[in-house]
Amino acid sequence: MHRLRRLTTRQDALIAVAALAGGLVVLAAHGHTVWSEGWNPSFGLRLLPLIGLCAAMPLRRTAPLTGLLLATPFNFADVAFGPSLATAMIYGDALYAASLYGRRRTAEWLLGATLAASAAVAVAAAVALRGVAVGVLGASVAGVVWVTPVLTAMAVREHRSRAETERERAEQVARLAEMDRRAAVTAERARMARELHDVIANHLSAVALHSSAVLKVRGLDREEVDRAMEVIRENSVQGLAEMRRMIGLLREGDDADPAARPRLAELDRLVRHTARSDLSARLEVAGRQPELPAAVELAAYRIVQEALTNALKHAGSGCADVRVEYAGGHVVIDVLSPLGRDVSRLPGTGSGLVGMRERAVMLAGRFAAGPDGGRWRVHAELPVDSLGGAA
Repeated sequence: MHRLRRLTTRQDALIAVAALAGGLVVLAAHGHTVWSEGWNPSFGLRLLPLIGLCAAMPLRRTAPLTGLLLATPFNFADVAFGPSLATAMIYGDALYAASLYGRRRTAEWLLGATLAASAAVAVAAAVALRGVAVGVLGASVAGVVWVTPVLTAMAVREHRSRAETERERAEQVARLAEMDRRAAVTAERARMARELHDVIANHLSAVALHSSAVLKVRGLDREEVDRAMEVIRENSVQGLAEMRRMIGLLREGDDADPAARPRLAELDRLVRHTARSDLSARLEVAGRQPELPAAVELAAYRIVQEALTNALKHAGSGCADVRVEYAGGHVVIDVLSPLGRDVSRLPGTGSGLVGMRERAVMLAGRFAAGPDGGRWRVHAELPVDSLGGAA
């Protein structure tokens, strides 16, 4: 902060030097008013107000009101000598700086003071020189030199205040959107963990049943024992891999929906039930479905379900195409829906996209969503052996 204040003072000092140089040029060119032939101060005497006004300029940002108070006597001295264009501009800058960088009440007070001073100048000129036109001219000049800088500073100040308010509002909206996004991620992870409970329970149940059979049933031959141990091994490895992937998602809560796990074989029914008056859906399956880990099948189903839900909410009229392909050790999902006509929506949190991306990433898969031509495309690739590979 002190460094900024020092830098500001240095900048204003350079401005003061430039103003002094310009003022000297104006005075040398006789750019000043002569009240009468009998009253024409010398160049050296006229130089004193100019130097005093320039000496107060380094305070224009660090102590603007103090700078104005120091400059005011020199300004009136210059008016008494016969005002010059240079000193009028420098004093106008002092009024501008005090109104812009000072307190708001200071600007309001200066507006009233300059208006009163302009009126006083008009009356004095009209009385002294005996002419209404002269009074109007004096008021106009005083208004330009004194009132205009204050009004300009107040306008700039109001603009800056509005810009700062908008910036703070935008930051607040961004923070709220980030909080909503994080809450959506947390809620989605909790839901995934509760759904995965059934998957883990199945693996552990199989391990328990086959191990109990081996221990309790006597007289089993070697082939039956090996077969039971193989089942135990497969279920324990798969269950351990799934637990490793989802252990970080465990959350407290016993209010989870006890719905049965969906299967990819039920996608046809899901697609049939996805319909709107102006939107239909159709399913295409390519390749033969291999034996899938439960977590992969669950994630694939939920991604298609969420993509179709988003299509019902946002898609335009037409048909939503769902394609599921089993190839190269992956389940490849593509859902294409017509883009809606109203594209000027406010930005949302995108919790549906967050959930789909989270499911794909947790299985070491890939996910992308966005416009593709005239349609919205959701694309996901889930490795079939991701859980086994993690073991």
